[in-house]
Amino acid sequence: MGHVVRMTMTGAFGITFVFVVDAANLIWISWLGDPRLVAAVGFAFAIQFLAVSSGVGLMIASTALISRRIGAGQRAQARRDATSATVIAFVWQSVVAALVIGFRHQILALSGAEGETALLAARYLAMSMPSLTIMAISLVANGALRAQGDGARSMYVTLVSGAVAMVVDPLLIYGLGLGLDGAAMGINLFRIIMVGMALRYAIGTHDLLARPALADVRTTLAPFLTIALPAILTQLATPSGNYLMTTVIARYGDEAVAGWAVVGRLTVVAFGGIFSLAGAIGGIFGQNFGAGQHDRLRTIYRDALVFGLVYTAITWAVLVMVSPAVIAGLHLGETGAQVVRAFAHVGAGGFLFATALFVSNAAFNALGRPLWGTLTTWARDGVFSLPLALWLAAIYGAAGVIYAQAAASALVGVVAAVLGWRFVQGLAAGQLVPEAPLVTRSLANADRVRRR
Repeated sequence: MGHVVRMTMTGAFGITFVFVVDAANLIWISWLGDPRLVAAVGFAFAIQFLAVSSGVGLMIASTALISRRIGAGQRAQARRDATSATVIAFVWQSVVAALVIGFRHQILALSGAEGETALLAARYLAMSMPSLTIMAISLVANGALRAQGDGARSMYVTLVSGAVAMVVDPLLIYGLGLGLDGAAMGINLFRIIMVGMALRYAIGTHDLLARPALADVRTTLAPFLTIALPAILTQLATPSGNYLMTTVIARYGDEAVAGWAVVGRLTVVAFGGIFSLAGAIGGIFGQNFGAGQHDRLRTIYRDALVFGLVYTAITWAVLVMVSPAVIAGLHLGETGAQVVRAFAHVGAGGFLFATALFVSNAAFNALGRPLWGTLTTWARDGVFSLPLALWLAAIYGAAGVIYAQAAASALVGVVAAVLGWRFVQGLAAGQLVPEAPLVTRSLANADRVRRR
């Protein structure tokens, strides 16, 4: 439990601070007095969330691969895999960024953005998406730090870059009068600093990256993608569901979308510890798996669930107390206020079940069953969320979208928790093969190629 808490909280401090900076941007934009700007950020956030999540999937895969190598004592191979994963992630995210920029108007139209709000969101995306490519490098390098078990330096990467952004963003938005353009420039600056620091620690402190080599990329590609593709699909489920929810809530006007944008910021700020938990225990699972300590997997799973449930209960109570101040401080209209109140009083409780989903996914990704995580996450965000949202929104209006998310998390979270527990129980008892056959073959083939 101590290791789970330390790795999670160091990650949580870093990731939560980044989200606090993002939320502060929304506050500063709202103070400009134009609800179209807040709505534009809401639409752009849904699309950015989708694009960044593919990079997070690549980070999860790299953490799993590198931590296994480290746990097995294969340091040189871990360094080559880390560099190859960085190259693959950079290329992948470059393609994603190009597609979003090229089709941003069409994507925004599908999400329900119209008129000046759509044009503002498109401009914001055009300015901020190019830096997604270098963010991919920082994500993989940060994943390597977590695979090494260095949660503190992983935290410093996001804390320092976020602190710089916190100072620079208001200067760009207000001081130079750049408004929404200033917010986009601030994101780019944050990502540049983040990649510099992540590489400094990964290379300078731990020597976790080898010299790039095309041969290494070719041999790492198969085992990496075997984990990465299901992990990416899993990570895309939540932003895809969020995008679908945005299309439903957009029917209730810019005020509702502004409230939805606030809920998005509240979610990532308040539950940064839960998002960090999934990334933290992935490395812990991977190292113990690589070291053959399968009996510890069950304890990691149990302690992660306990931590997540306690964290969520405390956070839920805090959100109920602060929601009136948030609504007043952001000058939300009545519809937007209804959305925020629904989240604080009901939607936040859904994370009691979402925690179980995240913990089980971390186990599946790190221990060779990534498709199981893909299926459970898409069941929540791709199967149940939209029908529930359409049904409950017809009854409760825009707030029904929030209720739908909580209900979908409850339905799937219980099933995922049971599946994950039975999986790690089977591994601990020696009743299951620890790794999926395709992953095993891919790693073995990569090792044979390197030896030759």
